[in-house]
Amino acid sequence: MNRVVITGIGIKSPLGSAPEVIFSTLQAQKNKVSKIDDLDDFNNLNCRLACPVSEQLPDYPRKKTRSMGRVGILATAATELALQNANLSCSEELSNGNTGVAYGSSAGTISGINDVAKFINQKDVRFLNALSYVQIMPHSVAVNLAIFFGIHGRIIPTSSACTSASQAIGYAYESIKYGQQKLMIAGGAEELSPLHIGVFDALFATTQTTEPLLTPRPFDQKRDGIVIGEGAGTLILEELEHAKARNARIYGEIIGFATNCDATHVTNPSSVHMEECMRQALKNASLSPYDIDYINAHGTGTFSGDAAEGCATYRIFGNRTPVSSLKSYMGHTLGACGAMEIGISLLMQEHEWFAPNLNFSTPDKEFADLNLINGNGLSLKTTTIMSNNFAFGGVNTSLIIRRI
Repeated sequence: MNRVVITGIGIKSPLGSAPEVIFSTLQAQKNKVSKIDDLDDFNNLNCRLACPVSEQLPDYPRKKTRSMGRVGILATAATELALQNANLSCSEELSNGNTGVAYGSSAGTISGINDVAKFINQKDVRFLNALSYVQIMPHSVAVNLAIFFGIHGRIIPTSSACTSASQAIGYAYESIKYGQQKLMIAGGAEELSPLHIGVFDALFATTQTTEPLLTPRPFDQKRDGIVIGEGAGTLILEELEHAKARNARIYGEIIGFATNCDATHVTNPSSVHMEECMRQALKNASLSPYDIDYINAHGTGTFSGDAAEGCATYRIFGNRTPVSSLKSYMGHTLGACGAMEIGISLLMQEHEWFAPNLNFSTPDKEFADLNLINGNGLSLKTTTIMSNNFAFGGVNTSLIIRRI
């Protein structure tokens, strides 16, 4: 079996894109939540907050982007950064079949969904065009990346809500580990839309707080829900010897991955199966809980989700391993969060400083002893980190990365 390393990272996030900007934003300990005035147009919508990507996206040729929508452009921009970071932008490796794509999102672009909704509601095919379905199909982001960058290897689309990116990374890791590809472009993307906010609002899962700086508050006893964000994260995964042969920079080695399903309820999480997933990842990596130096938690800020995750994490790690959630800074980016959070976790590992949970003041009694990073953050030299994500449908993922 092959060893799999991360040789490129690209991020388009509410925190920024450049690593130094992202890290300085974390150190400033202020989130990127803002009031979205356009949401005032929606009747009975409780949440008016979100975390958009504020920087301008690249102006790609229309011919290359017309089948994408914003979600595809975010993914393309992040992937372009990752390929540059890995020194692969002009490499023939992209087109010789050695490279594949594993990429996901919760849904396609909202413009395509609007076309379909108008067609169904008004029963008029004129609302559809040649690209309507292409923009919303489950593998839209993955295949658009393949076309844009000329990738001829395997395509693994993942659309599993909040685990879309982390499942993609895990499946890309397995593709290289078992010798199917030398390189994989892996990650996830999501565009901000009223639809995503409305769906969670209807489930009473969005924050009711009106002050942007005070929410979300993962793991805090007074947490009251999600703030939706957007963005894209791309990792370049590579077989270790292949990376060494081209003198690639190595950010870390993926040494463990697990994914499972609660198979209990479509929206209520199972703490038992979250725990099982983390334990499977540890087993896959041949590690014990004592070998993990930092845990990047899913930590969305919902009452039931954080309770289930906090209890599951504590049962395995007790109060030894530091834990934090990056969603307190950039909101819940849904299908993008797994890749963005791993990329930023590796950035924090490089700087030997881990950001605290924002808006955290009162520990939840259910997991009060969990070692949640607070205050001014944590200066810590780490070797091995775990990143966890949990999604609607009871889909759970856990990835373990080691510095080499």
